[in-house]
Parts: sequence; C-alpha cells; structure tokens
Amino acid sequence: MSIAQTDRQRRPSRAIQRLRTIRRTTLARRVTQLGFAIFIVAAAARHQFESETGTASVDALCPFGAVETLITWATTGTLIAKVHPSNLILGVAVLVAALLVGNAFCGWICPMGTVQDGLAWVAKKLHLPQWQPGPRTDRVLRWGRFVVLGLVMWMSYVTGRLWFADYDPYFTLFSLHWLNPWTEALIVSVAITTAILVASLFVERLWCRYLCPLGAVFAVLGRFSFLRIRRDAATCTDCNLCDRPCPVGITVSKADPVVNADCIGCLDCVTTCPVRGALTISPPGGLPQLLISGKKVEAEEPAMSGKAER
Repeated sequence: MSIAQTDRQRRPSRAIQRLRTIRRTTLARRVTQLGFAIFIVAAAARHQFESETGTASVDALCPFGAVETLITWATTGTLIAKVHPSNLILGVAVLVAALLVGNAFCGWICPMGTVQDGLAWVAKKLHLPQWQPGPRTDRVLRWGRFVVLGLVMWMSYVTGRLWFADYDPYFTLFSLHWLNPWTEALIVSVAITTAILVASLFVERLWCRYLCPLGAVFAVLGRFSFLRIRRDAATCTDCNLCDRPCPVGITVSKADPVVNADCIGCLDCVTTCPVRGALTISPPGGLPQLLISGKKVEAEEPAMSGKAER
C-alpha cells in the first residue's frame, strides 16, 4: 500500500470535516447563549433573594431599556425615570456593536433568542408542524416589530417610565417575579409570554421575527453594519442549502450580494454552504474577507450543478 493511499485512509472525509466545522460553530454559539442566560438568571436570583442592596436587577441588564430611554430623549427631550446607569452603558455598547456586527446580539447573547432556539429544538424532536409564511406575508408581519416599538415609545413618553417592562417576555421569564405574589399586571404579562412561547413551537423565532421592538432597532442599524454576510453569485451554485437552517426565515440564496439586515448572525448558513467563498463574512467595499466557509469545489462541480462553464 502506497503512502498516498495510507494518507487518504487516515484523512477524514469531506463530510466528516464539514460536520466538525458545523459542530464547532454551533457549540460556540450554544455555550455563549447558555452562559449569558445563566448569568441573567443568577443576577435575577441574587436581586430577588439576597437582602443586600445594590444588586443589579434584570432591568439593569436589558439593553432595550437604554434604547427606549435614548429614543425617548431624542424625540421628546425628556429622560425616563429610574433608569439604571449600567442599563444606559449596556444599551450604548449594544448599539455600537450592532453597527459593527449587525444583529449578532440576537443570535449569540439574547436570552429570549436562547429560549426560542430551545423551543425550536423541542418542536423538531416532537415533529410539530412549522408555519412558514410566504415572502409577502413575511414582509408584512415583520412590520409588527415597528408597531410594538412605536407603542412602547409612546407609552414610555406618556407614563415617564419603562412601561414595556410590565409586559416584556424577557423580563417576565428572567426576572423571577412570578415567584412573588401575583398582580394583575403579572397575570397579563405571563399570559402574553405563554402565548408567544407556545406559538414559537410552530413558528421558529416568532418573537424575534415579528414582535421584538429591539429587533426593529437592530433591523435598521443592521443595514449599516460593518460586517455582513455576503453572497458571491459567481461562486454560488444555487443549491439553496443555506436557506434551510436560517432560524429567522431569510432566503440567503437570493442575497444580492448582502444578506437581509434581519440576519441574526448565527452563521448556520455559512457553515452549511458547501462551496468555499460563496458565503463570506466581510466588510463593505471589497475589503479583505474575514471569514470564509465552505469546502473547496472541484473544477467539474459547477458543470454538475447545472451551471454552464463560460
């Protein structure tokens, strides 16, 4: 047996190499998501059960409160009362990060995103039917985030406080207030959160796609982010494999050339792409590509995919 044959036998197949790449990326994201979720729950438990004062609440660790305050100040010239300084610092940091890496906060950090990813996993294991709206319906439904954002801004201005906290699914789940005596506001909040979570079993990332007001802000900032996933039409073989794993229903295979600003940066499409260089994470203006995923395509593969060679 020759040395070349021995090397080929020892070398993992391309399919195994690809699976390892996907697993590394997915594992990194899951560890990051769970780490932040555990941190939030630990902070909430400390705030709820420890007698010492000064412990941060879940409100202080939510960037939307800062976004809510900043938008209210920019539009009305007034600040919302009782906003924790760490909340403002966190909010500004998240907004700056959105201009750099887009909606990666939603895909890697947000605890509500983690919960919805968990529900999607449960739905898959239970073989629950999934509703995927058509392109036109999807575009209309995505405006729901801006409707919720407008309502939140108006009510925050009228009440002078973080009005949305009473109904925010994130706050309802992670503040642990449901361990205290229930009030009418808490009952309404739990009902809203429960409805969203149940619906998320049948529509992947329902809250992120159609209702989250912070997602509306990120959708706007995402259009100007420095790093975005880009598709090279000349390299792409139109296999459409990148569309399947997207948790927010983006048709990545039609990106021309930049993927939709609603992208949450989970990288599932990039790691799924079988063609090296077809999907990249790169800055605008033809600057060097920072991340390239996919395997190298042999010379005969474009012809096999149905594309004629020029």
